Amino acid sequence: MHPALAEPPQRAEDEGGLDKVVFGISGVLALAFVAWGLIVPENLGDTSSSALSWIERNLGWFFVLLATGVVLFVLWLALSQYGRIPLGRDGEPPEFRTISWIAMMFSAGMGIGLMFFGVAEPLAHYVSPPPGTVAGETDEAVTTAMATTLFHWTLHPWALYALVGLAVAYGTYRRGRSQLLSAAFTPLFGRRATEGPIGTVIDVLAIFATLFGTAASLGLGALQIGSGLEIIGWIGEVGNAVTIAVIAVLTAAFVASAFSGIARGIQWLSNINVALALLLAVFVFVVGPTVLILNLVPTALGTYFSDLADMTARTEAIGGDAMAEWLSGWTVFYWAWWISWTPFVGVFIARISRGRTVREFVAGVLLVPSVVTLFWFAIFGGSAISTQQGGVDLAGEGSEEAQLFGLLETLPWTGVMTVLVMLLVGIFFVTGADSASIVMAALSERGRREPSSRLVVFWGVVTGGVAAVMLLSGGDVGLQGLRNLTIIGALPFALVIAGLAASLLKDMRRDPLVLRRAAAVEAVQQAVVEGITRHGDDFELAVRPSGNGSAAPETRTDDPPG
Repeated sequence: MHPALAEPPQRAEDEGGLDKVVFGISGVLALAFVAWGLIVPENLGDTSSSALSWIERNLGWFFVLLATGVVLFVLWLALSQYGRIPLGRDGEPPEFRTISWIAMMFSAGMGIGLMFFGVAEPLAHYVSPPPGTVAGETDEAVTTAMATTLFHWTLHPWALYALVGLAVAYGTYRRGRSQLLSAAFTPLFGRRATEGPIGTVIDVLAIFATLFGTAASLGLGALQIGSGLEIIGWIGEVGNAVTIAVIAVLTAAFVASAFSGIARGIQWLSNINVALALLLAVFVFVVGPTVLILNLVPTALGTYFSDLADMTARTEAIGGDAMAEWLSGWTVFYWAWWISWTPFVGVFIARISRGRTVREFVAGVLLVPSVVTLFWFAIFGGSAISTQQGGVDLAGEGSEEAQLFGLLETLPWTGVMTVLVMLLVGIFFVTGADSASIVMAALSERGRREPSSRLVVFWGVVTGGVAAVMLLSGGDVGLQGLRNLTIIGALPFALVIAGLAASLLKDMRRDPLVLRRAAAVEAVQQAVVEGITRHGDDFELAVRPSGNGSAAPETRTDDPPG
């Protein structure tokens, strides 16, 4: 069949089996990492700090350029001729209705990170703005804080997710390949290579990126739950021992859910979380500084776009050591965190996007979560800043994980809302470990859509172990260990992201829709030139076989015979 008319071959949903090489390598390395952290956590902490310093000094620019480059790339894809390409067969309708598609994407966009940083990040940037910007705790610092927060949470992370999601969805539904990250590199390396050593390396890196990114989120959730338990008086002072105990309990809950069949209700649990998160946001919006929040939405959005170029250009070169330290704690950490989440979120979005065009996909993935994030940070960040301005020192009273609870203490129904937050984070923990473990298990079984429950449980338990190790490696400052190891773990997969863009573009250039359009434009242009040359304005086009056997248009005069 001519490549301009080719249809993607059908592929069995569960044709994969255990890839002993991918699972063996990734499993052994993951267990070795956990053992290292449990036996000599100080050594792991020192090694990770040294590695992080080297990355910051030599490769921080790479994370910054990659994230911005991906934003520009996916926007260009959507606006170019490639935007018309469907993620499926020609004329195939979307698998899900638009409203359901948006709802599921909204669910994917909500997570432990928003609970942890909803108050902590805007407040931190308000008190201590990025180096070289404005003075802290001023009116200007309010807009700078909100713009910087939106920079970290809107277009850039979702563009990274969109790239991976596009590559997986296009390869699976348009080209008939497996749902593996390695399969998306077939245009660059060929099928034999992607099913051989090169593919093995890519899939192992995808598993490790997912493992470290998910573990960082689980660690943040455990820190926040521990802080909530301390605030409501259920336990004494929270240290790493209590936090790791929280991780152990929630990991056990995940394992129980996987064996009892509750794991199949991820969508149900996610819907509960969305409803509870919406309830919490509406509560803070109504009883908090409502007018300030409403004013903050357009102001934050305007400042974000006006400062976007400056924010993307922040590197150590323009701020020295102070900027380098700030970037490692915020921007570079976030870019690494988002990169490590791309295999999980990208595959999830790809699975629900069959039948969408590239343009619809990019618009939905970039805009819907970004709008949700804008309102979330306006509500919680705006309320925290207002409380700080009112004389309650939220920033100085506790750690980052305690600041949301500090805000709730200034509002009615403190105890109820504190328990609600811990419940939210706990369900996020279970569903996050469940969903990410399914992705890692699927990567271990050649892209199988329904991986075995034993593999899912294995990766879930390992994720809990890695989260504990990452906290231990940070010593008394567990959050620092999470940040250090997230950046280090994401670096190899950042190279995969860069290669993925090149592979996707090469694949789309040979898409049947693109080839038909190119052939049509060339054929019609030639026919029009020929028609005008021979017949002036009085001619029509027709199609007949050309001399070499391929179809080509011919020109024909409208004059009657004779």
